[in-house]
Amino acid sequence: MKETNKPASRKAKILVVDDTPDNLFLMGALLEDKHEVTTAPDGATALQMAQSDAPPELILLDIMMPEMDGYEVMRRLRQNVATASIPVIFLTALTSIEEEQFGLDLGAVDYITKPISPPVVLARVNTHLERSANARRLQALSEKLSRYLAPQVYKSLFDGSRDAEIRTQRKKLTVFFSDIKDFTASTAKWQPEDITFLLNSYFSEMSKIAMEYGGTLDKFIGDAMVIFFGDPETRGVKEDALQCVKMAMAMQRRMSELQILWREMGSDKTFQVRMGINTGYCDVGNFGSDLRMDYTIIGSEVNMAARLEHAADPGGILISKETYGLVRDEIVATEQQPIMVKGFSEPVSAYAVEEEAEVQGTTRKVFQWERLGMRVLIDLDRLPSTERAAAAVELREMADRLH
Repeated sequence: MKETNKPASRKAKILVVDDTPDNLFLMGALLEDKHEVTTAPDGATALQMAQSDAPPELILLDIMMPEMDGYEVMRRLRQNVATASIPVIFLTALTSIEEEQFGLDLGAVDYITKPISPPVVLARVNTHLERSANARRLQALSEKLSRYLAPQVYKSLFDGSRDAEIRTQRKKLTVFFSDIKDFTASTAKWQPEDITFLLNSYFSEMSKIAMEYGGTLDKFIGDAMVIFFGDPETRGVKEDALQCVKMAMAMQRRMSELQILWREMGSDKTFQVRMGINTGYCDVGNFGSDLRMDYTIIGSEVNMAARLEHAADPGGILISKETYGLVRDEIVATEQQPIMVKGFSEPVSAYAVEEEAEVQGTTRKVFQWERLGMRVLIDLDRLPSTERAAAAVELREMADRLH
C-alpha cells in the first residue's frame, strides 16, 4: 500500500542566549532536531532578535553575561509590550534558592541550573512551548468572543467584576435608538453586495463613535442600533446623558461624511438615519436562561427612546424632556409639538437637537473640493496621523504647481 506523505509539523522557534560559544553549540545540537534554534551571544543581540518581525516562541537565557546580564534582559523583555508574553527559561550556573526566586519574580517561567540534564531541558522546553501555544489559542478565542460582546461587558467579565449569572438591577440610564429611514423599501432593488457593504460600513463607523463616547453597544436589530449609557460603567446620570447626545451628534456628522465617501467610491446609493434618546429607570443586566443569556435593558423608558427615534426627522435627533433637562446647559435643542407615541396614553414632549455651526467647523473630518479639472478628497479618519505631515507637503507641492 502506498503511504501518504504527512505534512511536516511546524518547528517552534527557540532563542538561546549565552556568552559561551560551547554552551550555544551544545543547546543547538540538543534542540535542533525538533525545533528551529537561533542563538545570541549577548543580551543586546537577544533583545533585537526578540523584537524582530519573527520573534522566538521561547527564550533560554543565561544570567551571567558581560555588559547586560540575564536579569536586565528579562526586565527589558517584560517592559516591552511586543516581547512581554514570550516565555523565558533561565539557564544558569547560579544555584542558590534566592537567585532562582529572584529570576521567577522577574517573570521567568522556569529556572534550570547547569550542568544541564538533556532530558530535563527537553521536557521543560516542550512543556512551556505547549503552555504558550495553549495560551495563544485561548487569547485568540477570547478576542473572537469579544466581538460578540460590548467592550465594557467583555472587560468586566474577564477582570472578574461581573459574573455570568442571571441577575438584573434597576438603574437610571440614557438609551439611544437609531435606524435607517425606509431601509427596507430603499434597498429593495439593491444588490445584496451593495447592502452588505454600506450597512457594515455604517455599523463599523457608528460603533467606533459609540466606543469613543463610552456607550454600551447593546445590539443591532436589522438596520437599527441600540446603545445605552450608565452601565456597566457610569460617569453620573447627567454626564451619561450628555455623552449620549454628543455621540448622536458625532454620528450624524459622520453620516454626512460617509455619504461623500460613498459617492466618491462610485456608489449612487445612500440613506439617512433617525435617532432617539431618552433617560429614565430601566432594568439592566443578564436576561435569559442557564444555557443562553443576553446582557441588555428592558422597560418603558427603552420603548420611549425607540418611539422618539421613529418620530425623528431623517438625519435628525429627538430627545425626551428628561434628557433635555440634563443636557440643556450644553446642547441646543428646539422643543417640538407634543407627539403621540404607541404605548403611552399622554402626548410626549420632545426636543430636536440642533447642530451648532461652530461645532460643525471644528469636528469635520472629511474635506472635498471639486471643480473642472480638479478633485480633492481628504478623510482624516483614514489618514494616519503619522502620514499627515507628508500629505501636507504633497498638497503644498500641488498648490505650487498650480501657480
